[in-house]
Amino acid sequence: MDFKDKVVVVTGASSGIGEALARRFSALGAHVVAGARSLSKLETVVAGLPTEGLAVQCDVSKEEDCRRLIDRAAEVYGRIDVLVNNAGISMRALFDDVDLDVLRKLMDTNFWGTVYCTKYALPYIQRSHGSIVGVSSVAGFHGLPGRTGYSASKYAMHGLLETVRVENLKKKVHVLIVAPGFTASNVRFAALTADGSQQGASPREEGKMMTADEAAARIVRAVAKRKRTLLMDFDGKATRILKFFAPGLLDKLYYNHMAKEPDSPFK
Repeated sequence: MDFKDKVVVVTGASSGIGEALARRFSALGAHVVAGARSLSKLETVVAGLPTEGLAVQCDVSKEEDCRRLIDRAAEVYGRIDVLVNNAGISMRALFDDVDLDVLRKLMDTNFWGTVYCTKYALPYIQRSHGSIVGVSSVAGFHGLPGRTGYSASKYAMHGLLETVRVENLKKKVHVLIVAPGFTASNVRFAALTADGSQQGASPREEGKMMTADEAAARIVRAVAKRKRTLLMDFDGKATRILKFFAPGLLDKLYYNHMAKEPDSPFK
């Protein structure tokens, strides 16, 4: 895909992978319609883009905000070629301890946000034979201990997008599911704890993680090549293989890996 003069809608575009995606697509000549809750941060991002774009305040957990985001993109540019469902929140708590409201917040943002944006953007994507992207996680391929709500929301996202892909085979709609792995981005700092408060400082070492810009570069390439799935690190690729051949072993590996985190919720 040549992105020159294409219209790309990116949710969660005020920081992290979303901001990096906005910059990458814009550098290739696309008009980026950036959505996020913080309008001031969005306007700063859009003001620095090399190609003219649009900032639209949007809380993806609210259906009307998602409708307005898509409507504004169509109103200003008359088309939508790529939708990137990137906005998301995480969590870190055992299911024994977590408030159910935390799980609802995860589903409202990660799953329903994807539902709303995809629903309203789909007619435009069908006309342009464009792309729908879901920025997911290895947690959407295998249950991640300490992240029940996160895994559930990503599994739900996968089911939605895979079905949309099948339903639109003859309409030439491209659907890409992305699993970036652990990435140096703000989603981890905003992860919710058992009572719904934000965890703050990440327990993981930033220096060993992929940067948001590198993740964005790989996603843009995968969209251009119209790939189905993008697993960015060894953990993601190994998860897919072990899930099929040795799911019990994968359970143990995941448990041991997450239990070694600093301040792990595992007792």
